[in-house]
Amino acid sequence: MPERISIATTDLPARIGVEVLAGRRVSKVRADGVRLADGDFLPGGLVVRAAGVKGPEVLKEIGEMETTRTNQLLAAPTLRTTRDPDIFGMGDCAACPRPDGKGFLPPRAQAAHQRASHMVGQMDRRLAGQALTDFVYRDFGSLVLLGKYSTVGSLMGKSMFIAGHFARLMYRSTTRCTRPRCMAGRRCCGGRRRGW
Repeated sequence: MPERISIATTDLPARIGVEVLAGRRVSKVRADGVRLADGDFLPGGLVVRAAGVKGPEVLKEIGEMETTRTNQLLAAPTLRTTRDPDIFGMGDCAACPRPDGKGFLPPRAQAAHQRASHMVGQMDRRLAGQALTDFVYRDFGSLVLLGKYSTVGSLMGKSMFIAGHFARLMYRSTTRCTRPRCMAGRRCCGGRRRGW
């Protein structure tokens, strides 16, 4: 996420009395609170945990596959796994490198959707005996809905920061147009769907 969105998503909870503890590791969740790895105890009746993507345990046990510490298969830019040219990885089960070599692509729906679309072409190329092409991620921006309180985001990659009512309108528009494609493959933006 762009830094401005990260700041906005941590500032809002603070304004409504929620303490955000980023970078603190939890060692145990109990009925009366949370014990942190550094020994601190946070009493409470409701625990909200925000964490990154982790692949299923079974992925680290598949043959000699190379995985990350979060059980994601390491994939090359072609989406092939690093140790078996006959196995491809995409979505939450795979960690695909950024073109600059600094980490992996973000584990967001936008990246997963683009990889899935690229994978269709890869399969066609593979079956036709053609060379595979590298996946190129295009960041179209991010929108974060913070409940009934606010919405923040960036459009066109990281170039335009938006917040408030306009950001919420963009968020709703985006989810109304993409949800049907993800759930049933039905088009929405060109026509009305009942109940939306």
